[in-house]
Formats: sequence, structure tokens, C-alpha cells
Amino acid sequence: MKNILMIATGGTIASKQTESGLTPGLTAEDILSYIPAVEKVCNVHAIQLMNIDSTNMTPELWVKIVKAIQENYDKYDGFVVCHGTDTLAYTAAALSYMIQDSKKPIVVTGSQKPISRDVTDAKTNLLDSFIYAADDNSQNVSIVFDGKVICGTRAKKERAKSYNAFSSINFPYLAVIQDGVLLRYIPETPVQSEVKFYFDMSEKVTLLKLYPGMNPCILSFLFEHYDIIVIESFGVGGMPETLMEAFYKEMDKWAGQDKLAVMTTQVANEGSNMTVYEVGRQIKHDFHMIESYDMTLEATITKLMWIEGMGYSGEKLRETFYTEINRDMLYRKSK
Repeated sequence: MKNILMIATGGTIASKQTESGLTPGLTAEDILSYIPAVEKVCNVHAIQLMNIDSTNMTPELWVKIVKAIQENYDKYDGFVVCHGTDTLAYTAAALSYMIQDSKKPIVVTGSQKPISRDVTDAKTNLLDSFIYAADDNSQNVSIVFDGKVICGTRAKKERAKSYNAFSSINFPYLAVIQDGVLLRYIPETPVQSEVKFYFDMSEKVTLLKLYPGMNPCILSFLFEHYDIIVIESFGVGGMPETLMEAFYKEMDKWAGQDKLAVMTTQVANEGSNMTVYEVGRQIKHDFHMIESYDMTLEATITKLMWIEGMGYSGEKLRETFYTEINRDMLYRKSK
């Protein structure tokens, strides 16, 4: 029987009702006590790293999770991270870059209702996570939620209350789990490399979400305080005329200082392609601009945090961004 380490971080799954609203309060042992059926699936040991609302998740806490997995990597066959749903997709993407080529599964899960309630999705999500983590063919970082297995770089929370909170963006579900039975849609290719752990995530990456009528003065502030600006544009990606003059001015001002703008899209599915319209094609050409294509926003931001944390710039940064990691990108065009 497999030995799995559960890492508790808080979230709705661990929450109690208080006068101020739901707040994490259950311990890792408390959570496990609600799924006695896990004894038939695997041996579980649990540790409590933190007990926070996932709104308060930070890159520093991601490092804490990664270090816990690294320190216990040789002792266990897999890992289940209990996490709040609000930033769960960011954490799964971040872990995908911070822990690469893992032959052992690292499963991130949570719930929309506390596990202590009579009606909850927590028990099923957690038990399904252990079923997946204990399977011989599971590897790398993934999310198990509402009976679906989602690649760690492909998830997005699209529903605030429903049990089917997460969707897999621009990529199929890896598998489903129904009545305790795991059915794989996409066979795993066994990892051949040794696992790699990374601990430096840059704080110099930020996000600019475009909206009609945006004041261009925001650009000077962002370029001054950040090294990488992810621009969440409309449709397949482009820059409004009202921002174009200020954008060119800032790009020229900071030329040669490793400042970078990366284009993504506010549309969840089907990705960006800046060459389609004039509003995107010109700036892509003029600045040899990186775009995220079919990547999720969560993967785009966390991948850039990881790359910047590695100290990469210029062509090395571009090459690394367009290198597929944990199925994060299907369409790649580095030139």
C-alpha cells in the first residue's frame, strides 16, 4: 500500500463557522478523520504547514510547500496538498514550475464547502485525491476536484459556489474518478529525469488588465516598479490606440534594462494570436513581444515569476518561456 503525505494549508475545506464568517480552523488530523475510507486506499501521514484562507497565499508560502515536499520526497510515494479554492489554480501552476520532472504525484485539492458540514464536496474531493496519488501511473503536479483530474498548469476557477468550480483550459482533463474508479483519458509518459526543486520566485512580475478608457499614465508606474508586465488584453491580443503612444514611450525609455511586456488575453479559452489584427501585429513586430498563446493566466504569471527568479533575461528568458513544462503550452513560437 502506498504511503502518501497530506500537506494541510487551510482553505474552505478546513474552515469553521465563526461570528465573522468562515475561517480555517480544522487541523490536518481533523480533516483526515472525516474520510475513514482512505485506510483502504493508502497509508496517510499529515502535516500542518499553515492554516490560512487561500486569499492570503504568497510566493513565500509556495516556497514553504515546496520545501516540505523536498524534505519528504524520499519518504513518501506521493503528496496531497489541501488548499483553498480561490488561489488553488495559481498554486498548482506555481508548483508545476517549482517542482519539475516529479515521478511522484503532487495533487492539489480543496472544496467549496467545509469538510465538517453534512452536505459537502470535501470528502469526495479528498478521497479522490488519495486515489489518484496512490495510483502507479500518476506523476507531476495536478488538481483533483469534482471527479476531474486537471493538469497543474491548465486549471482556472470559473465558478464561485458550484462544486464543479474548476475547468481545464485549452487542454483535456487528464482523467476522471467515478465511484472510486480512476479512468485515464491521457496516458502518462513516465518521467525519466530526476526531480528538480526551485525556490526563487520573483516579485518583479505584475499584471495589467486592460479595459476601455484606461488612463495610459499607469504604464509609467508599472514600468518603473516591475521588470515584467503581463498585459491581459482583449480577444486574441492587442494594444488600444489610447495606450499605444505611452507604451512605445516606456518601451523606448527602458530599452536595454531587461524590461519586458508579455501579452495574454482576458478570454479563457482558445488563447492569443497577436498577428491576427493590426492592433497586435505592429507591437509584436516592433518589440519582438512574447505572448502566452494557449497558456492560462495563472500559468503565465507563475512561469514568469519562476523564470525571472532564475535570473534569466533576453533570449534565454524567451526560450525558457516557450519551453513546455507540465503541458502548459501546446502552441509554441519562439521567433
